[in-house]
Amino acid sequence: MKGSLSVILFFCVGCVMGAFNKFQFDTHTVSMYILYALMLQVGISIGSNKNLKAIVSHLHPKMLLIPLGTIIGTLLFSALASLLLRQWSVFDCMAVGSGFAYYSLSSIYSTTNQASIGLQLATELGTIALLTNIFREMMALLGTPIIKKYFGKLAPISAAGVNSMDVLLPSISRYSGKEMIPIAILHGILIDISVPVFVSFFCNL
Repeated sequence: MKGSLSVILFFCVGCVMGAFNKFQFDTHTVSMYILYALMLQVGISIGSNKNLKAIVSHLHPKMLLIPLGTIIGTLLFSALASLLLRQWSVFDCMAVGSGFAYYSLSSIYSTTNQASIGLQLATELGTIALLTNIFREMMALLGTPIIKKYFGKLAPISAAGVNSMDVLLPSISRYSGKEMIPIAILHGILIDISVPVFVSFFCNL
């Protein structure tokens, strides 16, 4: 929760700085370097996971159905959202949903990959991606016991998106059971890897 609030705070500070200052450097180039740094961080976090080898060695094909269900369900409802949001195409909505609660990476990808629609619209889409994925994380964090109660012990893992392997892992362990930890970590790793692939794909359609 504190992490999400900090992101919102820095976002607001950035908006104020951008409104009252005319920067001379290319902000698009800066965004790309930040994106590269985030991708490096993703690789380091996955590679340094102490449970990675154990998870891979006990990998069962059925475990892949959970991240697959997360991806299909998220993209389906993101596509349906385009029926209500006339300004944005179905691919724009699916690009936003493809963040899977990874707000920092998805927002930058959405902005840098939408240069063809203009800077203003690209910035708006990046902002929507940022806020949407922050809200997903916060709702999953606060709603874990309710989600588990009404939809089963695997539902909190799916709702958490990429955060099932870190921020939401304690809540998943508490309400869904410690036996769900390996599945949650594997789910988070696979969803984490899929974010840049899906966001970039839908942004370029």
